Amino acid sequence: MPGAEPKANHATLKGKVAWITGGGSGIGLAGAQELAKAGARVVISGRTEKTNKEAERKLKALGEAESVQLEVSDRKAVFAAAADIEKRHGRIDILVTSAGTNISGPKRNFKTMSAEGWDEVVAVNLNGLFYCCHAVLPGMRSRKDGLIINISSWAGRYASALTGPAYNATKRAVIAVTESINIEECRNGIRATSILPGEVATPILEKRPVPPAPQERARMTQPEDLGAAILFVAAMPARTCVNELIISPTWNRLVIGGLEAPK
Repeated sequence: MPGAEPKANHATLKGKVAWITGGGSGIGLAGAQELAKAGARVVISGRTEKTNKEAERKLKALGEAESVQLEVSDRKAVFAAAADIEKRHGRIDILVTSAGTNISGPKRNFKTMSAEGWDEVVAVNLNGLFYCCHAVLPGMRSRKDGLIINISSWAGRYASALTGPAYNATKRAVIAVTESINIEECRNGIRATSILPGEVATPILEKRPVPPAPQERARMTQPEDLGAAILFVAAMPARTCVNELIISPTWNRLVIGGLEAPK
């Protein structure tokens, strides 16, 4: 129709630089794949070099991609990584914070968890996410444009004994950080989104006290579904902010029951 605005499509991300933490596997890798296919230059980071390199090979088959070894809980390393990306590519247009962790096994509830376990989850899920957001904001402000997509969790909105207080608290805090970015930075053209997935069939499930069986994982939301959600948010026009996006499997065990906390 004459005068109608073009619909968002993959071409809208051409020339964009996207940094995806936790990009070696799971939701982060799926998001990186979709952004690469959409034309963005993607830089993934993760703590394991082997995983990063395997993911980088997959991404290079789709577009421009590279990997950086990084522990997001290391504040100085995060700021150095962000500065290096901006130095080499001139900008970071999109940040996807997908690095996350939970306490392995049954020791994730108040009765059994340690203070050290709490500290580890907070260091990655909250401190690490904040460091990454804080590192990219100055460049986004200077350009009056930028998008931050923070991966929270269903547990961030609906706490459960299964996920435990450390995970629940940090993932709820992710929502608050995202809201704060939108409150303070919208005048600078910066948008932030919290994505809250329910159960997703990713490697973090192996940390559960009882990892789900294959038939249960098959009914869960899959990483590629979250990749599509990340692309949906990234392809929105700059005038539009998706503040929060909650995604769950249709067969949602978190609301129909059947999941028990560790004893």
